[in-house]
Amino acid sequence: MGEIAALGAAFVWALSSTIWQRVGQQIPAVVLNLLKGAIALVMLLATILILGKSLPAVNPNILTMLLVSGALGIGIGDTAFFIVLKYLGARRALLLETLSPPLTALFGLIFLQEKLSPIACTGILLTICGVAWVIAERTAETTLPSKHLWQGLGISLLGQTAHATGAVLSRAAFAQIDIDPLWTAVLRLSGSMAVMLCFLNSTNLGTFQQLKAPKILGAIILAAFLGTYLGIFLQQTSLKYAPAAIAQALSSTSPLFVLPLAVLAGEKVSLRAFVGVVCAIGGIALLLGLR
Repeated sequence: MGEIAALGAAFVWALSSTIWQRVGQQIPAVVLNLLKGAIALVMLLATILILGKSLPAVNPNILTMLLVSGALGIGIGDTAFFIVLKYLGARRALLLETLSPPLTALFGLIFLQEKLSPIACTGILLTICGVAWVIAERTAETTLPSKHLWQGLGISLLGQTAHATGAVLSRAAFAQIDIDPLWTAVLRLSGSMAVMLCFLNSTNLGTFQQLKAPKILGAIILAAFLGTYLGIFLQQTSLKYAPAAIAQALSSTSPLFVLPLAVLAGEKVSLRAFVGVVCAIGGIALLLGLR
């Protein structure tokens, strides 16, 4: 269940990524992250009320763990990703996202003593290499000024470290208490919004005027439903039932799902991209065959 949920998260993130890239050119990263979090939080709470999911007794340590997990992974990690999208473009930003699974594996080994089998390590490596091979293909993206390049790399490294730390903290919480992923998603989003509110200023607040445009608001709601509401719930489900490194590796396969969407849109897929997909599928097959 954990591995399949991680692939589901990658799929919905692929669907929402194209929307975020377009909307992100008009709205600052902090505001965009805050909006998607608020919309998804309302959706999650409504779902919990409808399903009658009660919050189990959570001790302060686990509650703090989940709030900090959201503050780091969503509040800082996702905001950093939106900023990197502007600095480096979608392809380069996604390529740097492949740093997250190795970091998660390292943190999981150090803090959770999650030792991966050789087959699991091979599967993660194949998956990451396949995704990186697809993303690193040369495109018509323009050459970047060195200042933007180094700023983008630094911010991306910060974001990947935050994502990895957030994933490990969530996994640690699941190891200590049997809690529904819907509730952990709510708590993580609450922690992330507390962080993002600290970064709001008068300039950012002025951009809320753009939400009066029905197209922009509709796009944000749709992307928040796909990428945040469904995406974070599936990610939390994967972290509950699978080791953090495996869950993070499979959830980073979003670029692979973008390719079929590109083919449906009439674009041609190169032989290089096909080889990368085959490599990643081999890694995914190994990871799915572990259980």
